[in-house]
Amino acid sequence: MVLTGNCMCGAVGWTYSGDITRNLVCHCVDCQRATSSPLTAFLGMRQDHLNWAGDIVHYESSPGTFRGFCPTCGTRLYFCSGRWPSEVHVHAATMTDPGEYQPDAQVFIGSRMKWLDRLRSLPAHQGFQRAPEDSADTP
Repeated sequence: MVLTGNCMCGAVGWTYSGDITRNLVCHCVDCQRATSSPLTAFLGMRQDHLNWAGDIVHYESSPGTFRGFCPTCGTRLYFCSGRWPSEVHVHAATMTDPGEYQPDAQVFIGSRMKWLDRLRSLPAHQGFQRAPEDSADTP
């Protein structure tokens, strides 16, 4: 199996050839804070089968735990830790076709955002439901 992916601006790319060690959706508080998202979907990949192109900046979020991101656009790329020394946990949203991602488990379900249960009952739109307001305060 060969998988590819990249950051939002394309400055960093990756290629993986090998077996996936895990396909998880993580609800832990650390992932929520690190990604500014209610959950993080990732693929466990063996380091020796993963190739990166481009510069990556690392943030040590706790001793022995690093999060890699693109210094140009800020896209979160992966998580790695001494707890899993031979694995890199690459964010599924960086896959060339993230729609192909198939998680097989959810972890740290105790910190799962309760409002996720309501998503199916909320109105759905193809774009924003309202036009942006014309405001000088908008960045």
